[in-house]
Amino acid sequence: MSFPYLGETKELNETTRAGAEGSFIALTDGVTHYEIGGSPRSPGDGAGVRDIVLVHGFSVPYFIYDTTFKFLCELGFHVLRYDLFGRGLSDRPRAKYDIHLFVRQLADLLEALHFGPVDLVGLSLGGPITTAFLTQHPERVRTHVLIDPAGGRVYPLSGILKVVTAPLIGELLLGLFGNENLVKSFASDLFDREMIETFRTRYLVQMQFKGFKRAILSTVRDGMLDSFHETYELAGKLGKPTLLFWGCEDKTVPFQQSQAVLAAIPHAEFHAIDDCGHIPHFEKPEVFNPILKRFLEANAGN
Repeated sequence: MSFPYLGETKELNETTRAGAEGSFIALTDGVTHYEIGGSPRSPGDGAGVRDIVLVHGFSVPYFIYDTTFKFLCELGFHVLRYDLFGRGLSDRPRAKYDIHLFVRQLADLLEALHFGPVDLVGLSLGGPITTAFLTQHPERVRTHVLIDPAGGRVYPLSGILKVVTAPLIGELLLGLFGNENLVKSFASDLFDREMIETFRTRYLVQMQFKGFKRAILSTVRDGMLDSFHETYELAGKLGKPTLLFWGCEDKTVPFQQSQAVLAAIPHAEFHAIDDCGHIPHFEKPEVFNPILKRFLEANAGN
């Protein structure tokens, strides 16, 4: 019997997904919601169009990349963004939400969509996911971009996340915890408080579908907030062109953790973004986008 998580009243299926933006594809572990934009390309056409893949973080689905997605599409790249399992409009499979699930989802999606070597972007929890993918499939990654990545050290749990690690108590409190308060907890990612209302409205959509809180709970309990320092070190030894961003006012994954990631990937090009929290690409696109463009252009031959 499923735990009755408060506010989760709808099933994810063809009916409830009808009219949604983007596309859906069945993979090994379930249906994934994704969107492709930018320059069209045919599988294996050899036309030289760059494939860029955007992987989001702990709980905010792919809308967190709205400005980045639009920017890259306008530059003429072939851009993919998608919802991790348990988030957005992707399935909430009954599985461990661990690094193996998320790396397999990415690998399956790229295979199904016939993507060749990609420029891979990972935000927050997307950092260890993309880094683990890189270490397992180095031939499939051209360049790597990390945005305030988690996993340089053990993630500093907030109050609610500490509570949900406790068996049974976690289910009870997460099940009864008001959606508004959960949104406020994750809205702390933002340094600009005026952006919270827009964030809140779009974030709440995914919370009405059954399995969201179960997925969040498993993500916390099944190792995704542990240290991935050894994985970053393995990536560092591969020497792939790497770009690292960090918001100086990040309270979610504190700025000080940037030193741990840089120690593991010393060749990374590093940019600290002032007056910015956990999601600099979202809050400061006027700073972020030109740096990203220069990096991609500088590594066009990789």
